[in-house]
Amino acid sequence: MELHITGLSKTYPNGTRALDDVSLTIPTGMFGLLGPNGAGKSTLMRTLATLQEADHGSVQLSGVGSSGASGSTINVLRDKDALRRVLGYLPQDFGVYPKVSAEDMLDHLAQLKGLTNRAERRAEVAALLQQTNLYEVRKKALGGYSGGMRQRFGIAQALLGAPQLIIVDEPTAGLDPEERTRFHNLLAEIGEEVIVLLSTHIVSDVSDLCSNLAIMNRGRVLVSGTPQELTSALTGRVWATTAARTAVAALQERHAVISTRLQAGRTVVHVVADAPPGPGFEAIAPSLEDAYFAAIGGHLGHAADAGTIAEGRFVDAAR
Repeated sequence: MELHITGLSKTYPNGTRALDDVSLTIPTGMFGLLGPNGAGKSTLMRTLATLQEADHGSVQLSGVGSSGASGSTINVLRDKDALRRVLGYLPQDFGVYPKVSAEDMLDHLAQLKGLTNRAERRAEVAALLQQTNLYEVRKKALGGYSGGMRQRFGIAQALLGAPQLIIVDEPTAGLDPEERTRFHNLLAEIGEEVIVLLSTHIVSDVSDLCSNLAIMNRGRVLVSGTPQELTSALTGRVWATTAARTAVAALQERHAVISTRLQAGRTVVHVVADAPPGPGFEAIAPSLEDAYFAAIGGHLGHAADAGTIAEGRFVDAAR
């Protein structure tokens, strides 16, 4: 099963170009969509979830209902009802009825999803509450749930009806470390046999979970590939030094600085360069975070031109 996005564009009435010719192929498994706030991630998610229209482009979900390529194909932008039957969606912000229990709310949503057989519906609701570790608090009103519990409930409702495409938008924002880990484990379990599209600005969420990803900024896809492909594009080109806070501005003027981080009273500075930038710098193994910041800053071009990003999936950020 694959999701094919081709030439997707969206401009809002105020002139904001939220999507600018976005093209991606998303296979079965966990796929990460990384980008800063305002990159166009949520617009893309809402468009794929049939909650808003695109101006141009096409989206096809192929292999539906089959483990191979012989399954049916859904035209996502034209046949919204067909897509909704196989879609699970957890938006960044979702509301609940605070006085309704998780069990009753999930049962109600299951009926709206088309699960009309009462026995089958109750069995699926119970199974999802078990899967999301909410069964013991199933009678508790949703208004008394913690942030992490609400996110797990959000995943439970997204899994109703055995969806084949699951979209989750910024799912770990605001979660404490324990809930974040629990949520990661749940997503990893879900993403083994369906397409799970994870939109986030948290690089570690993607590095922990996703075998493929794309980086977006200002409505464009800058680069896509596996985490290994993206980090390999920077092999031998990332250098680090420590500096006083007052010296950072001068370093930014002289070098392609991709990130700065305060550590033990000093600032750790990472730069991209084809040769040693100068005294005090040491070569380091690039991380996915380095690749992310380099892509946002337009500093992956040299490596990509050399063919180190597989299958020509690099897009020049400065076009």
